Amino acid sequence: MEKKKTQVQDIDRTIYDIRDKVNASYQVEEGLTPEIVEEISAKKNDPEWMREFRLKSLEIYNRIPMPAWGPSLDGLHMEDIITYIRPNTPMRGNWAQVPDDIKNTFERLGIPKAERDSLAGVGAQYDSEVVYHNVREEVRRQGVVYTDMESAVRDPVYGPMVRDHFMKLVPPTDHKFVALHGAVWSGGSFVYVPPHVKVSIPLQSYFRLNAPGAGQFEHTLIILGEGADLHFIEGCSAPKYNVANLHAGCVELYVAKNARLRYSTIENWSKNMYNLNTKRALVEEGGTVEWVSGSFGSHVSYLYPMSILKGENSRMEFTGITFAGKGQNLDTGAKVVHAAPHTYSSINTKSISKDGGVCTYRSSVEILPQAYGCRSSVNCESLMLDDRSRSDTVPVMDIRNDDVDVGHEAKIGRISDDAIFYLMSRGISEEDARAMIVTGFAEPVAKELPVEYAVEMNNLIKLEMEGAIG
Repeated sequence: MEKKKTQVQDIDRTIYDIRDKVNASYQVEEGLTPEIVEEISAKKNDPEWMREFRLKSLEIYNRIPMPAWGPSLDGLHMEDIITYIRPNTPMRGNWAQVPDDIKNTFERLGIPKAERDSLAGVGAQYDSEVVYHNVREEVRRQGVVYTDMESAVRDPVYGPMVRDHFMKLVPPTDHKFVALHGAVWSGGSFVYVPPHVKVSIPLQSYFRLNAPGAGQFEHTLIILGEGADLHFIEGCSAPKYNVANLHAGCVELYVAKNARLRYSTIENWSKNMYNLNTKRALVEEGGTVEWVSGSFGSHVSYLYPMSILKGENSRMEFTGITFAGKGQNLDTGAKVVHAAPHTYSSINTKSISKDGGVCTYRSSVEILPQAYGCRSSVNCESLMLDDRSRSDTVPVMDIRNDDVDVGHEAKIGRISDDAIFYLMSRGISEEDARAMIVTGFAEPVAKELPVEYAVEMNNLIKLEMEGAIG
């Protein structure tokens, strides 16, 4: 009989822990200096405004203190991080032209198959650069622009649009790691959907960090015209190393009047990663932004997607799940600002912690004086699988007028011994019983994910649960 795995470190993460030999065509020195920032800018052939923006962001980074509200970042030393690694290939529009070592990694992760089966377009980033970008011809004919950020910055048509929006929603002054992002950002995707265009199948970007001791700083900018509709999927992963890696990406979403954007993410970083990502949406009158978020992996996470409901009758829905195992401290949640009348927000999160993992749910609901007639519902549920794990809830509500309907509900608990006993009495093993309960707990989030990501999430839970016994 095959022996079951019983320890977290024995879990088979083979698909994610594929390590390619680092075969960079170029990389900067470790650390962060004006010279390194200038070097990155020169290698990227930035326009002058972007070079100046990077250097100004570096000045801001050096002035702002480290975050003081979340998990410890003592193990992260910027002097040891490589901020830019260029893979040994230019960006390709034909998958067959991508070098075999990079192509094989993405093939194992299922990216090309997903593109063939169900996606309107795919961007694949490897370390600091996008190595593949393609969009279906029928989507291109609709006027949809989907390209890498560097191409968009330099584009004679869309470059001015990028300049008008780039880090205006998330300014470098926001916090220290946004300023870092502004200085050394590289890669990511630019999407523009014209007014009244509905993209019927999703676009997807996948970010793979391969090199040890490196940072990844992709920038995603999505602009939807009036009445447009888009589903954008983002996936992230990295192999495990014994040195700290850093992810400090930035996502800016602009949702125009009566437009709808669904933004789905599964982050499956390895457990040596510091994940300090910033995501924000601006929603105009009658517009809707839907966030679906799965946070798995990383040593430390700070992740709080924020929505600014600027227009009357705009909406935000956030559905998220976080899974923290041994050696993980994941501080996640969501923020919303109701800045206009009759706006609506719904935050629904679940967290699972085991083997001493720590999950913190942190949220902020702000309702401004002029935002009368608003509704907001916050629901967070936490499940601890043993007595070594921890779960905390830190909800903040700042309500500045009386004509609102706001509700908050929180539940924290452990798996019921009675439920385990009942399932075991029906011939189910203890391990499978626990996995069934956890999968059922996560199901409301899984059903919101694209099919392949729901399968991935359930497989991750199953693998993690195999380490929960013994």
